[in-house]
Amino acid sequence: MNHLHSILVILFYGFLTGCNNNRLEEKGFPVNQSQSFTQNEEDRTEGISNDSLKFDTRPSNVLLTGIANVRLTTVYKVNLQKKDGSTFIGSNQFLFNDIEAEKGNNWNGNLIPGLEGVYGYNLVNISHYDINNNFKKAFFEKPVLVKTLYYPSFSKDTLNSIPVNRAYFLVSVYNDDTNKDGFINQKDLRRFYLFNSNGEKQNALVPENYSVFKSEYDPANDFMFVFAKLDKNVNGQADDVEPVHIFWVNLKDPTKTGLQYE
Repeated sequence: MNHLHSILVILFYGFLTGCNNNRLEEKGFPVNQSQSFTQNEEDRTEGISNDSLKFDTRPSNVLLTGIANVRLTTVYKVNLQKKDGSTFIGSNQFLFNDIEAEKGNNWNGNLIPGLEGVYGYNLVNISHYDINNNFKKAFFEKPVLVKTLYYPSFSKDTLNSIPVNRAYFLVSVYNDDTNKDGFINQKDLRRFYLFNSNGEKQNALVPENYSVFKSEYDPANDFMFVFAKLDKNVNGQADDVEPVHIFWVNLKDPTKTGLQYE
């Protein structure tokens, strides 16, 4: 069976590293310094401290992108182990597929040809560095909860015998306390943004009153179909009963988007 003839499902939350990390990540962080986590004994053993928006961050790794002069650094929130006072940060986890390379189609294990995907526990920003100009900037002005980052692949991918070269970034992120509970976490609306090769935010690929939760890749058209819940009752979170709409993104030119189903 030719796997490329089927629609590929992409979960924006990635392949979870375990139930404990997932449970911790749901807590996110408070949006003002007066807020603090309500902890029970189980939480304390996992090392959640009383945190605020003013917290320490630490770089994890440098990502080699397919844009020769651009390198990205993943920035993580520093977490405190309550029991011994030691600190730790999350680590980069990569999205991948097991589709075998075939004539004209070699994705080098990437979930989408030409794009690598990374996620991690308490990933709170992305640093963009331009080697040619010796210039560094952050994707986001304040800490956010990054769920998935897609960036141009360092590998030389092909789709239908044509080399795939991307020059943009896609980010799935919780960037605002949309449900007004004092925290930025997975209970808020998840947005999906396009950044250009300079790391500058261009636009939301899905309207910001939606919460994206998964996507599917169409290799025949090089499209991404994005599934999102409309925040119909305007409570700032995705409820089970709210309608699901599907948007398309043309990955050859992600400024071109549209509504596929409502």
